[in-house]
Amino acid sequence: MTSLDQQKETLNQAGLEMLHLCSKQLDNAREAFFTHDSDLAEEVVHTENRVNALDLKIDRDCERFIALHNPVASDLRFVLALRKINFDLERVGDHAYGISKYIIELNTPIDEELLIKMRVHEMFDSALSMLEDITGAYDEVDTKKARKVFKKDKILNEINMDSFRIISEEVKKQPELINQFLITFSIIKKLERIGDLVTNIAEEIIFYREAEVLKHRKKKKINRSKE
Repeated sequence: MTSLDQQKETLNQAGLEMLHLCSKQLDNAREAFFTHDSDLAEEVVHTENRVNALDLKIDRDCERFIALHNPVASDLRFVLALRKINFDLERVGDHAYGISKYIIELNTPIDEELLIKMRVHEMFDSALSMLEDITGAYDEVDTKKARKVFKKDKILNEINMDSFRIISEEVKKQPELINQFLITFSIIKKLERIGDLVTNIAEEIIFYREAEVLKHRKKKKINRSKE
């Protein structure tokens, strides 16, 4: 194995570590949220330092890989894709951190009926399932698995789109729960954004494996349909 191949594999394993770490952060944030476990939420908050440190290390190592080896073709696509994937994963970690901060600051758990009505359980499950799929897609460089997340992201978008209407109706019935409504709405927004970040990662895996750029394709389709 050449030095380039060895360093590429080291980078690849670091990317996989980042995927597992950020997935675990969201999984812990989910459990802390539904059980109102402030100790577990504190663990997520403290582990954010590890996420940030790994983010910086991967970014530096990618820069060093480009400078030392001047990669081309698939090697260049790999390192460019990994830098973007790493950036998106760091933001996934940020959202898990933000959810955990709410738990630490809340005095009481969110009303369970509201969570069911807003489909928050389903949203967390879908986001974690997307992260599981994309971890497998990254590890196996499997574009078929990567494409699975696009369909699941539609569930997050649907729930997010419907959330404002539900909150508008519920706040009229129970104005005393306004803080819970706002926090729930904010968490839904974070989970919807995580879905977007995972689809970005899927696009980067496809770019690396197939040299196909998917960015802006959806926008072009929308624009054509309006013409």
